[in-house]
Amino acid sequence: MTTPFLLHFEDGRTARAVRVDQPGELVAALDGLGLHPPRPVVVVVGGAGGLGPADLDRLRPLFESGLIPVINRLGLVAIDGGTWSGVMRLFGEVRSDADLDFPLVGVAAVGTVTLPGGQPPQEDAAALDPDHSHFLLVPGDEWGAEAGWIARVATVLAGDAPSATVLINGGEIAYSDVERSLAAGRSVLAVAGSGRTADHLAAAIRGDPADERAVALAESDLVQAVPAENPGRLAHTLAAALAEPAHARSGPAAHQPRIPEARSGRGRRHRFRPYP
Repeated sequence: MTTPFLLHFEDGRTARAVRVDQPGELVAALDGLGLHPPRPVVVVVGGAGGLGPADLDRLRPLFESGLIPVINRLGLVAIDGGTWSGVMRLFGEVRSDADLDFPLVGVAAVGTVTLPGGQPPQEDAAALDPDHSHFLLVPGDEWGAEAGWIARVATVLAGDAPSATVLINGGEIAYSDVERSLAAGRSVLAVAGSGRTADHLAAAIRGDPADERAVALAESDLVQAVPAENPGRLAHTLAAALAEPAHARSGPAAHQPRIPEARSGRGRRHRFRPYP
């Protein structure tokens, strides 16, 4: 069923939500949420539970002065994992503080999150973020089950409109997020200095030793790095990525690097791309 319903949060805020079980239901589900393709899309992936208050304060300008102005100016739909944690919570807070109404869509595996007023489906279930405007609840009861769905939702919603992915910090699941974005032909901007996976990917782009998975992903022409200390550079690079069709930057083979399962290693041969 793709019948939309309202989620009622404790502070009186509401969000529209829909449950999907099959990829073929996504068009109907998005239509039910009032999100009709094609829409330009930015996907934001990255750190969740591994980010503390000091980290979030440090990363806040990336949203306030980097992402949000571009989203608002270009009329983007933003997609992330939708939970009240890490960069997703920060994204929702900044959007709410700025009193903006662009769609912020959380895509979450139903077995990993607690719905407002409901019981947690497992011990480490996360709360949904009340500052998101829409939610798609997808199958899965393990963290990472949402990764493929985030990529699918972005592709279906964008249609022939531009889309891009921004990686801020990130843990193990972020490698899968980036790989799936590249497989869809979506540009990926890794924010260097934001920590963990984003820093590994930025190091690989520079030609420095890095996790083997980051080195493999950095071989794609769709991957570039931007510095965390310069939100304006993020805004400029994101706008440029959305202005240029992916097929104009590289061929299909460059979109789908195979990332090795080894967790670390020194750099393989790849192109060095400095910050734009």
